Amino acid sequence: MPGEHVEQCDATVVGGGHNGLVAAAYLARAGLRTVVLEARDVTGGAAVTETPWGPDFKVTALSYVMSLMPPTIIEDLALVRHGYHVVPMGPSFIAFPDERSLLLHEEPGRDFDEIAKFSRRDAERIDDYHAWLHGVADVLAPLLLRTPPRIGSHRPADLLDQLRTAWGLRGLDVRSSAEATRLFTMSISDLLDEWFESPEVKGVLAINGVIGTWAGPEEPGTAYVMMHHTIGDVGDGQLGSWGYPRGGMGAVTAAIRRSAESFGAEVRTSTPVARIDVRDGRVLGVTTETGDVLRAAVVVAATHPKITFLRHIDRAELPADFVGDLERWRSRSGVVKVNVALSELPDFLAWPGTEPHERFTGSVELCHSIDYIQRAFEDARHGRAAERPFSDGVIPSTLDPTLCPEGTHVMSLFTQWVPESWAHEPHPSELDAYADRVIDGYNELAPNFKQSVIHRQVIGPWQMEHEYGLIGGNIFHGELSPDQLFHMRPAPGYADFTTPIAGLYQCSSATHGGGGVTGIPALLCTRRLLADERRRRLARRLKVWDR
Repeated sequence: MPGEHVEQCDATVVGGGHNGLVAAAYLARAGLRTVVLEARDVTGGAAVTETPWGPDFKVTALSYVMSLMPPTIIEDLALVRHGYHVVPMGPSFIAFPDERSLLLHEEPGRDFDEIAKFSRRDAERIDDYHAWLHGVADVLAPLLLRTPPRIGSHRPADLLDQLRTAWGLRGLDVRSSAEATRLFTMSISDLLDEWFESPEVKGVLAINGVIGTWAGPEEPGTAYVMMHHTIGDVGDGQLGSWGYPRGGMGAVTAAIRRSAESFGAEVRTSTPVARIDVRDGRVLGVTTETGDVLRAAVVVAATHPKITFLRHIDRAELPADFVGDLERWRSRSGVVKVNVALSELPDFLAWPGTEPHERFTGSVELCHSIDYIQRAFEDARHGRAAERPFSDGVIPSTLDPTLCPEGTHVMSLFTQWVPESWAHEPHPSELDAYADRVIDGYNELAPNFKQSVIHRQVIGPWQMEHEYGLIGGNIFHGELSPDQLFHMRPAPGYADFTTPIAGLYQCSSATHGGGGVTGIPALLCTRRLLADERRRRLARRLKVWDR
């Protein structure tokens, strides 16, 4: 357009969430002049620390705990030097209306007496269950760091990739292969029924199977969602270990940004992209909404795939079947995030007292049973917000006093479900009523809870989509269902972080390894991109030598 400003760089990254920043850091580290374009006035995406009630209280509006980021990324990008510091969470605490409670450490031998209050048989089985789960996780975890092959392709290079993947699964024997298959396809409810009898115990263990998912515990595939949350490591080498970043989740993305900038990357905020420029099947760069043009032979899209391919690119530039795959991509959620500031810790009837204790340092759940979770989902599936929502709550200020003034606390409540249609309209009054029911649910268990709430922030699916770019309000950029995993994520033939457009790569949470603040999609994407660049340079040299 007339008067447009045109500049040249080696690589442009669209989206300054954690994956976009990790990608920029690796590209700049490799010597490419890299520019990150972020639409919002801050980087971090869903992992950003905010101050909705003034500077004294710091909350992470959406994401709230760390787990799956590989030590490889932490070390490669020197994140500790740039301020990355994660404190392992404490045990999970669950209070029940009959004034019983569970305090679960998930360590061999420690939970027997707690679970025996509900079922001695379950107490006897819990260590075997965790051992079985971690045995499968030990084999499946490496798949998160392996680029999916193009299954079904007969090209020699793709066949070789398929063989490498099969070789990587050599640790699976006939029995463990069957167990892994069952995890990918069965419901968390059916899985837990095979191990336990107490509805309370099963309810607590089912939570990781439905977090951020448009599915109740009886839905097929939720057993894998649980496994995805089990394969975690905050750098201490323990699977399933979760932690609080000091300074909130925004401190993690701030550390990644500082790392990227230390390698020479340039990060531009308040710079929304209007389109990704394509000609004859090859990317040319991007054009911003102000008309500025960044020419680049390489573009990495870290935005939701529906934004990348259905908004930023003319569909005529893409294969029809690929467009169809993205149009069918499911990104439902029903999640409502409720953040509160508290004048004191909850005083639970099941365990009275508001003095600091380890029961407040891990998850503080609102979940009476597995049927309780299922009923909340059924309400939303039938078009109404859950009458009795369930909540995965944490109080990070118990381990990080920098988040709020002394004597107060901040509590993050990741709650479910409201109808998926709430992503299309704001529903402010209904959201407030829903949040009231969440707080009432905790107040039934800890009668001081409601009166201790001094500030409240409620973020529904519409806000998540329009303010944070999470289509449908889905924190994973797409459901973790069996048909949207591994070589299908986000479309068959393009799970290797490439796209139908030459020079355009993708690394959103909708690609393999996504789901949580992992950085894995960006790590694998940049490995592929840089390998392609090396091959192109070699091909150019060979062409010169042939002359």
